[in-house]
Amino acid sequence: MTRRHVVPHPDGWAIKAPAAKRASSVHRTQAEAEVAAKKIVGRQGGGEVVVHRPNGRIRDSDTVEPGRDAFPPRDTKH
Repeated sequence: MTRRHVVPHPDGWAIKAPAAKRASSVHRTQAEAEVAAKKIVGRQGGGEVVVHRPNGRIRDSDTVEPGRDAFPPRDTKH
């Protein structure tokens, strides 16, 4: 399954693959980075986008179609 993380970066917010040392891209706002991460994951066949807080802790995650949600009853806000 494809997964991307939206993480804090000195220049704003970065999109990173789980084992990557470098960011795929950097955005001014967390919202812009989240939209871009969902596009990347969607183009690669679906998967998960994990959004982190400014302190690095996980804030939210979302399944992007055609990925399969591991916990469908809990993901009711999207």
